Amino acid sequence: MGFKQTIKSLDAFPRAEEHLLRKTQSGALVSIVGLVIIATLFFHELTYYLTTYTVNQMSIDLKRGETLPIHINMTFPSLPCDVLSVDAIDMSGKHEVDLDTNIWKLRLNSHGHIIGTEYLSDLVEKEHEAHKHGIVLGVVHLPHDDEKEHHDGSDKKLHALGFDQEAENMIKKVKQALVDGEGCRVYGELDVQRVAGNFHISVHGLNIYVAQMIFGGATHVNVSHMIHDLSFGPKYPGLHNPLDGTVRILHETSGTFKYYIKIVPTEYRYISKEVLPTNQFSVSEYFSPMNEFDRTWPAVYFLYDLSPITVTIKEERRSFLHFITRLCAVLGGTFALTGMLDRWMFRLLEGLTKPSPRGAYR
Repeated sequence: MGFKQTIKSLDAFPRAEEHLLRKTQSGALVSIVGLVIIATLFFHELTYYLTTYTVNQMSIDLKRGETLPIHINMTFPSLPCDVLSVDAIDMSGKHEVDLDTNIWKLRLNSHGHIIGTEYLSDLVEKEHEAHKHGIVLGVVHLPHDDEKEHHDGSDKKLHALGFDQEAENMIKKVKQALVDGEGCRVYGELDVQRVAGNFHISVHGLNIYVAQMIFGGATHVNVSHMIHDLSFGPKYPGLHNPLDGTVRILHETSGTFKYYIKIVPTEYRYISKEVLPTNQFSVSEYFSPMNEFDRTWPAVYFLYDLSPITVTIKEERRSFLHFITRLCAVLGGTFALTGMLDRWMFRLLEGLTKPSPRGAYR
């Protein structure tokens, strides 16, 4: 036996002569179904191969001296913009609100439509200048004995208690805004030190006597709010910030909301090797109702702390050999299954249509 014959003997797929092959309608039907299944599974495997997946890794956070970006987008439907202030304090007690602050306030009418805009950094700078001259928002600091007097809002008493014309106009403006049902949307970004701290949105920027004249007491300050977006860095695919979409509405009551946030430093590494530094967080919530004897004013606090662990999320893609292996298994299995189905259908149809031997002899 020659060399060619030896090679032919190794053929695992021998061919039959063309005239010995028999084509049937059932075989054509099975072939069409098999091709549809093979094409569907092929595109499924191709999509699976091209889709990236993520792998999480943890390590000690070694970052030092960086700032923490805080993105805010909130609506206060029951408080005018003139009385709202944003403040941020870190663990050392250092105020960061007048450093790298980019906060905007949008005035909203009772239907939630925008009717005006203010840039908060300018207000903060004015407030600090006022503190230097012993005045806060147009209110002269009074002696301790005089500070306990009750104010009824009349122009005469305002002058007598040390309120200047600017403060009087502001009080009247805010009272009218409250009657009109004005709200405020606060959005922008704070850059704070990368240490534990808090930021809060409240009426604390007002002098306490101005606030008393406007609201008539802390129990009348409604800090109902909607959190449209709160994040500590840019978003990456699959990130879900737990406070987004939070709505807290108060009816005939007041109090302080506190959100305790645990920030986890995160790095997202794209398949292109680009690195996106950001943060994800978990949160728990606490509400403290206000009563008439409390000496504090309602506010919305966000108290945050940083985890010492950094999470690295890496995008990866499955290997080409893995794709070929799965493709061969799927396509080969489908081909073998359709071949078995074809043989079974052929024998079934042949048994149903072939005449019986007893009927042939009659």
